[in-house]
Amino acid sequence: MLEHLFGSKTRLKLLRFFFRHSDRPYFVRELARELGVQVNAIRRELELLVLATLIKEVAAGEKSNYEHGSNLRKYYILNEDSLLTPELQALLLKAQLLGEQKFINEVKDRAGEIKLFLLTGQFTGDTRTNSDLLLVGEIKERVVDKIVTEYEKEFGFEIRYTIMSEKELLDRRRMMDKFLYALFEANNVKVIDKFNI
Repeated sequence: MLEHLFGSKTRLKLLRFFFRHSDRPYFVRELARELGVQVNAIRRELELLVLATLIKEVAAGEKSNYEHGSNLRKYYILNEDSLLTPELQALLLKAQLLGEQKFINEVKDRAGEIKLFLLTGQFTGDTRTNSDLLLVGEIKERVVDKIVTEYEKEFGFEIRYTIMSEKELLDRRRMMDKFLYALFEANNVKVIDKFNI
């Protein structure tokens, strides 16, 4: 949806990436690797984003404050001082929420008989978890894998998911399983909860 507004899928991928990883600068080849886009396309879009003041170039000397690297590279970071940054961040967040709602509806409609559908991790901004999605019930794993793969491209991040049978969930709860309780204690959204967890 937003790629039509921005005119380029690569530009949209870059913006989403920089808003999620605004803590340090990145060099061109690193961005190309992370986003799976050709270096020339990254360079072209970075030039436009620098002109728009959304991204800024950081000198290699300034980069050394973040981590050791070559002095010959150009580094890029989100320009948090740009007047456009808060507006664009709000727009990207709204688009992500719409995408997440589509994702939720598709999982609910196609994944099987779901007794527990829990979102956490990347979906709630809690980086301490080892999974972003927990599905419990009679789940169609191939269908879930296909849906997840499709939406990973749209969201721009890997969706780590866990599928369990009802019996496995109950056994793990009895054993006070650390992995499971970490998901319950983290920031989460219960889309479906037939266990009243």
